[in-house]
Amino acid sequence: MPFTFLMLPPQSETTRAWAARLAAAVPEAQVAVAETEAEAQAAIAGADAAYGVPTPGLLARAARLRWLQAPQAAPPAGYYSPELVAHPAVVTNMREIYNDHIGAHILAYVLAFARDFHTYLPLQAQRTWRPRPLDTGVIHLPAATALIVGLGGIGAEAARLLAAFGARVIATDARRTDCPPGVAALHPAEALDGLLGQADFVILTVPHTPATEGFMDRARFRRMKRGAFFINIGRGRTTRLDDLVAALRAGEIAGAGLDVFETEPLPAAHPLWTLPGVLITPHTAGYGPELDERRFGILVDNARAFAAGARLRNVVDKANWF
Repeated sequence: MPFTFLMLPPQSETTRAWAARLAAAVPEAQVAVAETEAEAQAAIAGADAAYGVPTPGLLARAARLRWLQAPQAAPPAGYYSPELVAHPAVVTNMREIYNDHIGAHILAYVLAFARDFHTYLPLQAQRTWRPRPLDTGVIHLPAATALIVGLGGIGAEAARLLAAFGARVIATDARRTDCPPGVAALHPAEALDGLLGQADFVILTVPHTPATEGFMDRARFRRMKRGAFFINIGRGRTTRLDDLVAALRAGEIAGAGLDVFETEPLPAAHPLWTLPGVLITPHTAGYGPELDERRFGILVDNARAFAAGARLRNVVDKANWF
């Protein structure tokens, strides 16, 4: 079935190249590239499908729009506007392309904490040789429990890697009911509070949604083991950083590995930069090769499915943002 596909602004060399490749790969698609908001305004009324970030003004004119491909796995706050949630268009996202890269990043945090690197890295910067007493500061992974909060593709890959190192992996998820390899027990999202105290590592991979905004707060940090580590590679707005700082200063948890933050970049004066036991990466957990090709692969798969009237990949529950 022929259809009109609109690439929404802003454009880059990558999206312009994708437009040409998409037109060649999916002959049914008449691909248009809008370089400006004005061009998008003129073209959106005739578009059956689109890629990018639609403004409320564009959505008001998008009477024919039936499919929107979001450019990210978890678009930033505000993407799922009331206008988009109310619009009849189906939204798909780019989830599953980061599983291996972010799974490795999670494992790097776990291994660093398990082998006490958070103690020795600051000493290295000071050129100080100060080994801790024997058997101090080490977590033996075959005797440890990791709690993964959000068992999508990233969480499942992290579970597989952690289990290979001998850790017992438990998880919560709002949708999933099957246990993937490496997961000893899967619980509904509502069971989180009762599981926090079991874990040596609490690992957040959940997206930012109305249900998860700020849900890791002081009360939940207090439910964790005092020797446990908190890791967040999902979205920064799931975790109240003031509460995390308070929990670290009070010794309620042992440390934190953070790739995402409520405010990004993390302000230079923020106490997390210098708190003991904190490892920080600047929202780079998803970095790795082939990401643009993986994104384009999802775009092409969905364009072909749309042309055939088949099921799209990665359909989003717009009201819940994922």
